[in-house]
Amino acid sequence: MKKPSRLSHVRHIGIAAHVDAGKTTLTERILLYTGASHKIGEVHDGAAHMDYLAEEQRHGITITAAVTQAPWRGHLLQLIDTPGHVDFSIEVERALRVLDGGIIVLDGVRGVEPQTETVWRQRARFKLPALLFINKLDRPGADFDRCLASVKRQLHAEPVPITVPAPEYGGVVHLIEQTLIRFSGEQGELVQSEPCPPALWAQQRERREALALAAAEVDEALADVVLAGEEPTPEALRAALRTGTLAGLLFPCYAGSALRNLGVQPLLDGVIDFLPAPLDRPPALATHRDGSVQTVMMETDAPLAALAFKVQLWEGRRHVFVRLYRGRLAAGDTVEFLTADGRIQREQVARLFEVDAGKKTKREHAEAGEIVLLAGLRWASTGDTLCAPGQVLMLERIQTHDPVLGLAITPTAGTDEEALLAALDKVQQEDPTLRVADDPETGQRLLRGMGELHLHIVIERLEREFGVQVRVGRPAVATRETITASATADALFAPPPTPDPRQPDLMARAMVRVQPRARGQGTTLTLEPRVLPEGAVLDALHLHALREALDRTLASGPLQGMPLLDLAVQVTEVELFGASSTPNALAAAVGKALRQALERAHPALMTPVMRLEVIAPEANLGAVLGDLQARRALIQATEIQDEQATIRAEAALEPLLGYATTIRGLTQGRGQFSLEFARFDLTAC
Repeated sequence: MKKPSRLSHVRHIGIAAHVDAGKTTLTERILLYTGASHKIGEVHDGAAHMDYLAEEQRHGITITAAVTQAPWRGHLLQLIDTPGHVDFSIEVERALRVLDGGIIVLDGVRGVEPQTETVWRQRARFKLPALLFINKLDRPGADFDRCLASVKRQLHAEPVPITVPAPEYGGVVHLIEQTLIRFSGEQGELVQSEPCPPALWAQQRERREALALAAAEVDEALADVVLAGEEPTPEALRAALRTGTLAGLLFPCYAGSALRNLGVQPLLDGVIDFLPAPLDRPPALATHRDGSVQTVMMETDAPLAALAFKVQLWEGRRHVFVRLYRGRLAAGDTVEFLTADGRIQREQVARLFEVDAGKKTKREHAEAGEIVLLAGLRWASTGDTLCAPGQVLMLERIQTHDPVLGLAITPTAGTDEEALLAALDKVQQEDPTLRVADDPETGQRLLRGMGELHLHIVIERLEREFGVQVRVGRPAVATRETITASATADALFAPPPTPDPRQPDLMARAMVRVQPRARGQGTTLTLEPRVLPEGAVLDALHLHALREALDRTLASGPLQGMPLLDLAVQVTEVELFGASSTPNALAAAVGKALRQALERAHPALMTPVMRLEVIAPEANLGAVLGDLQARRALIQATEIQDEQATIRAEAALEPLLGYATTIRGLTQGRGQFSLEFARFDLTAC
């Protein structure tokens, strides 16, 4: 595939949505219609091109973000198909971090769903322009207008319809071109465009006027034309809509059904017309080791700066996906990056590849704006910034999420202990939301992750990829600690004098105050104490030692040794005793005072609280609600539409373990549900 040489002819986009909205099905059609693939692989057959992992084919869901390329109208589209299940949201997070735009897919019946809101928040955090594709409009109960209303109401966004469904004509109406587009051929590959029939256009005239007014909001010249009652040209409308889309003010919306091969080609045109090229995005910001901030312009003739956004085992070997933000990279080049502990690590890139789902093709070099796969890096991990030697800086890292559920795991055969440890190390490198730790009370090894499905998939991979058979225990819910009252403690650190005259005596005193904060507000540290004796000051080493002591103490609470959340810590007073008050002595005094204050502040355990959405037949609504109330769920909303009930609730995670089996039994297999982590909260939800 010949790659366009200019970045203006490149689009890096991600496809994201709630589980089962049709992302992978849409991607399969895109690959067919662009000529990148010669057949459609269906998800329900386990044959989707993008779902290449054995676990994806077995479960019929996307588990890992897959990269591919496709040409369209002289442009190169680099696509990442992301998972929809909330257990794999880290895959969406790191994909959106390095992309320039997105396609958010909505179910034409369901509209905005819980995971739609999650990926929308992720998109908003990176300020990514996006298109909306209302999918599955061929299904009974689908309603295009209702979906648009849910976007406005729940996402607080302004959808601008570009194509709208015309089911009686077997196609869609293009509001900019005022045409009717039909899709024929064995797989919808033949696109026929004709002037919209007058009767049909009469039904869509108001939509066209609304589109023109939305475009006029961001273009004064177009506003003059529209307000004068004149007909704007398609070119003027596209230019204004592109401006609004890149600014995050407008979200062009397309109608269709990927499974029925309807409406995909106009969406591809929208990717070219409205989504940004790499140079249309704001420059990246990077931080140097001294804390200074630098703007990183996307230019080739400059020192390398590339973000490693994903580690993946490929044919048993470690590979790293990177996005180049500046410079060039070739096989054999040496790169440097800052590790999590602040060291500079140097490595050599052995090979470069471009990727098409589960296939890779060797390349000699890559340039700014491209996404490539690297082999040969042993230490680079998710979030590291690969730089030219001597030019080390750090691009914004990728946020990871703490695991909420754990499983005790042991190898079936005692001799597999080393193999299990090696395999666990590899899967942790791939997935930063996985943790492996030993339970201090039971001595068991715990594998922690984002949910039951997440951990189940990891266990399957351990057996399939690494040949390690494991036994698993009952899931254990992760906990955190907090405080429920204010408290103050005053502590003196004065260990017995040392007999060695060369070792100075240590002494320091500190007073610490702690206060609870509302759930989800996080923890604040205030280091502006009164310093005694009068006139004494804390130098940079003392302040650094204070902060480290507070962080270390807050990492292990007084009840179960779990991290503490949602409290304010203030060091109100410290007393120095000359040379005896070294940074280490002061840190010990502050740590001692904080531990005492925490013990007096009525500490309490917190467990994960989940946002829950249950979809069940209306006939089973009473049984489902009764079961949820027995699990102490807080019902927030219940809606009934087309004999299907939707229940939105919050519930502690532990009572929901094994809920998949329960909901199937209560609804004769017709119910489904989704969970999303909301916050850690006190045990009573």
